Amino acid sequence: MTKTGNSLSGKSLGNEILGLTRKQFFIPIAALLALIIFNLIADPSFFEIKLGQNSAGDPVLSGYLITIFDNASELVILAIGMTLVTAASGGQDISVGAAIAIAGSVMLRILCGPDGKAAELQAPIIVAFIACCLVAMLFGAFNGALVSYFKIPPMVATLILFTAGRSIAAWINNNQLPIVNDISFSYFGNFFPGIPVPTPIFIAIACMIVIGLVLKFTNLGLYSQTVGINPHAARLNGLNPEVIKLITYIILGLCVAVAGFIKVSRFSTINYSVIAKDIEMDAILAVALGGNSLGGGKFNMAASIMGAYVIQFLTTTLYKFNVVSSALPAYKAIVVIILVVLSAPIVREKISRAWKSLTTKNTAKEAA
Repeated sequence: MTKTGNSLSGKSLGNEILGLTRKQFFIPIAALLALIIFNLIADPSFFEIKLGQNSAGDPVLSGYLITIFDNASELVILAIGMTLVTAASGGQDISVGAAIAIAGSVMLRILCGPDGKAAELQAPIIVAFIACCLVAMLFGAFNGALVSYFKIPPMVATLILFTAGRSIAAWINNNQLPIVNDISFSYFGNFFPGIPVPTPIFIAIACMIVIGLVLKFTNLGLYSQTVGINPHAARLNGLNPEVIKLITYIILGLCVAVAGFIKVSRFSTINYSVIAKDIEMDAILAVALGGNSLGGGKFNMAASIMGAYVIQFLTTTLYKFNVVSSALPAYKAIVVIILVVLSAPIVREKISRAWKSLTTKNTAKEAA
């Protein structure tokens, strides 16, 4: 091949690489690949999956990968709702952790009754779950009303529930720590007998399928993006920005209810001050890591979900290498800040220019 052919081939390859870096999935996939390579080098056993038995003698899968998919379930579900809220309102809900405490507390109150430690379930699990959903959606509507109708910035509006939510959760159960003694309740947060895959993984997959169908067969995604980009133009086109924002907050409330259900089912009890602690920050970071604008507008739901799994992959990796739990947020923040900065449009534009300049110089040298 001639020098000209080589230079054209090199330039074409450079353009392809540059095109890949501009894709929204580039940052989360690059981060995931980096974590995979790091763990392969540091300890290949990180990727081992074993089939064993639990204390009841049922088959269960274990391993770090199973832990990642299992523990990421709540975060994935929250990232779905947070993506819609961010797209429509141009802000984030920082109260989801406290709202999970409320939702979980409501569920346990109904299941355990007023004494908190009933020997048998005081109501069917489905009834408690429906009540949990209604309460969480009500609080979501409260946040949404403050943002959409009272024009309060999302961070400020949701700060109310962020501050008071855990106290409300404790008040619901008279500051007691209710315990569900019926083992069937724990199946939803752990394993169903005979099924070796953790149940939360199936719940997360079901939520992904539902939101995929909703976005495909309704205009929710289009309306949310339109309102987030320009609410005034959306109104001129016949949309009601206030209603669209309110709907996204209610959907986030439903996501909170499902995540809360999983959380309390894992341990069959609740600790108001610890449950879902700092999960709102991880949910926001999942949206940002997915390349979505935190200022609202266009979004990619699949990228947000990928971002959630990357964050959990990072968390599990840090735990694997015995990072002190108190220092975990600092390590995670450093890595995530780097990834979010790299995903910023202005940074990616500068990288693009530098890459073009480098490939142009190399092409010129090869041609000479």
